[in-house]
Amino acid sequence: MLIGEGIFFLPFVITRIFRPTFLTVFDINNYQLGTAFSFYGIIAMFSYFLGGPIADRFAPRQILPAAFIATSLAGFVMASIPSVETLSILYAFWGLTTILMFWASYVKVQRAFGGEASQGQSFGLVDAGRGFIAASTASASIFLLDALLPTPAEQASATELTYALQWIIKVFAMGTMLCAPLIWWVFRGDKYDNIQVEHLSLEGVKSVIGKPTVWIQAFIVLCAYVGYKVTDDFSLYAKVAFNYNDIEAAHMATVSFWVRPLAAVAAGFLGDRLIHSKMITLSFSIMLLGCLAIGFGLLKPGMESIIILTIASISAGIFGLRGLYFALFQESDLPILYTGSAAGLISVIGYTPDIFMGPIMGLILDNNPGVIGHQYLFLFVGIFALLGGLASASFRRFIPSIIRK
Repeated sequence: MLIGEGIFFLPFVITRIFRPTFLTVFDINNYQLGTAFSFYGIIAMFSYFLGGPIADRFAPRQILPAAFIATSLAGFVMASIPSVETLSILYAFWGLTTILMFWASYVKVQRAFGGEASQGQSFGLVDAGRGFIAASTASASIFLLDALLPTPAEQASATELTYALQWIIKVFAMGTMLCAPLIWWVFRGDKYDNIQVEHLSLEGVKSVIGKPTVWIQAFIVLCAYVGYKVTDDFSLYAKVAFNYNDIEAAHMATVSFWVRPLAAVAAGFLGDRLIHSKMITLSFSIMLLGCLAIGFGLLKPGMESIIILTIASISAGIFGLRGLYFALFQESDLPILYTGSAAGLISVIGYTPDIFMGPIMGLILDNNPGVIGHQYLFLFVGIFALLGGLASASFRRFIPSIIRK
């Protein structure tokens, strides 16, 4: 739970909580930040593919600690508030450290943890724990930002905001560094050391590439991840649409963080008791309804309870999906030895929103000032929610009949 969220604190969690502050401090617009995200995504695509065979060959303790050390060191560079060009290089570097050195091995560890009968609980509980850690960190960091500012947020100067954000980045970098020794201590024993193939090869990729369920699962992950990327917009949406200041907008974004643990664990347990693919269809439906509420402008200033409920419902659908989409491995009867290769192949397709969502969000928001840009953005995401629901419904046609029943 801790390492699954901690590895992404620096690249993504900071901007998700403090997007308005981040844009001010780095003196960039949405499109420039989205472009930096794209550099991450481009490197990540190659890293997903190569990281799968690496995860199948090497034990977690052999590769995961180095990922955290490297990610943390780049965080201290970020704390210097570099130029947008250097920021883009940092995101490209994080594409290597958080994906090539981490992701497929992390997915494989979760599957080993869940065993044969509790895949939904394993992935759901881990993502719920990640959500609790993210929510706690988000709330604590907002209070830290408030404490570091000598004046109310709406009156703070760019210099004061810069000082506060620098300290938050440094704290996140130090926390990331501390995960490395924790990994070395926890991931030992036969459960984690004996799920490797003998030689580094593409045999696992060849084995899974012909399975229709793998390709459908990849598209499901893609649609779900488009939804996940839009959570970056919650704080900016709250500020623009409802005139919240930076602190109030950040608090609104934390609603999503606190929904995550409840949604992920509920989806995981229900998925194990029902059918994972059915729960995924339901999660996409919930996500779609929330996106349509924002997209059609149904939320107005003064409707705080409805605003919170809408953000919470979109988040419930998104994080329910995150707690389930890799549990589909068990439903499709994929051998555990090739989990790393399958996770890598699926992620190459499923996480392409890391490349295109940042620039698209920037173009939509910057070319449509005010609340209308956010409405267009959520309608765009709603299309993917609909497509993901249709894909998850079709997934069941290709799984073993004994599971389908």
